[in-house]
Amino acid sequence: MRRLVILLLVVGLSSCAPATTAPTVEPITTVQETTSTSVVTTTTVTRAPTTTSTTPPSTTTTLGRPEWLGTQPLPLLPDGTAQVLPTPPELVDRRLATPDLLPPPAGDEFEFTIQPIPDDVLARSTWREGCPQDPENLRYLTVSFYGFDGLAHNGEIIVDADEAEDIAGVFEQIHAERFPIEEMRVISREELEAPRTGDGNVTTGFVCRPAVYSTSWSEHAYGRAIDINPFHNPYRRGERVVPELASAYLDRDDVRPGMIADGDVVTSALAEIGWGWGGNWRTADDWMHFSSSGR
Repeated sequence: MRRLVILLLVVGLSSCAPATTAPTVEPITTVQETTSTSVVTTTTVTRAPTTTSTTPPSTTTTLGRPEWLGTQPLPLLPDGTAQVLPTPPELVDRRLATPDLLPPPAGDEFEFTIQPIPDDVLARSTWREGCPQDPENLRYLTVSFYGFDGLAHNGEIIVDADEAEDIAGVFEQIHAERFPIEEMRVISREELEAPRTGDGNVTTGFVCRPAVYSTSWSEHAYGRAIDINPFHNPYRRGERVVPELASAYLDRDDVRPGMIADGDVVTSALAEIGWGWGGNWRTADDWMHFSSSGR
C-alpha cells in the first residue's frame, strides 16, 4: 500500500552513511491532499540505525564508486561536443552503490511525498528566469527506490504538477519490482554547465535545457520528461552517444541490471499513464528517456 509522508529533514549531498548508532526518533509530517484543503498531522516514528553495507546481494556484484567518477572532462571535438570514448572496465557492468541524498526509508514499504518546490530546492535546481515552465506549475516529489546495492533509498525528482500523482504511481511499480536505480536527485545549474565527463547516471525529471543536440526546449524543461539510469540506457544517434562513456550499453541484447527493455516494468508503468519511450524512436535511440508527449 502506498504511504504518503513529508519528511522533515536537512537536505545535503553526502556519499557517506553514518556509523551505527542507537535508534533515533524522527518527526514525520503526514499530509493528505484534497481538492480544497490539506490535512496535516504530526506523528513520531522510531527509525532503526542506518549502516553502510559492504556485502553485495547474492545476485549482483556491487562495486565501490570510483574516485575519478565525475572528475575527468572529456576531450572536445571540433564542433564543441564531447568525444565518445570506450567504456572504462569498472563501468561495463555498472552496479555502483547509491550515495544517499535523503535519509533512507524506515522500512520496505513504498513511500512518497508531493509538494510545491521548496525554495532551497528551487535554488539548487536548473530553474532560472526565462525557463519555459513556472515553478508554480511544478511539483517536488520524493520516492523510495532500490539501488544496485539491494538497499532501499529515498530519491527526489521535479515534475509537472499535473503529472505528479501518476509519476508517484510509476515509481511505486518500479519499487515493487525492485528495479535498481543508481541515483535519483535534482540536477543543479553547476552540473548542467560543467564540462562533460560522460559517466553520469542520475535519474531525474525537470532540467531547464534544450533537447540533445538541439536549440529547442527539451520536454525536461517543462517537467514532462524523465531519464532513468542514463548510463545503463544511453542516447544514440549515428556516432553520437550520451553519456559519452556508455558505449558498452549500446548492445541491448546483453541485458544487465538497470537496463530498460520494451515490456518491462518501467516501460509498462509509464505506458499506462500515456508516456512515450525514446527507445521506440525512429531517428535515434534514447533508452533512458520518457515523456508525456513522446518526444
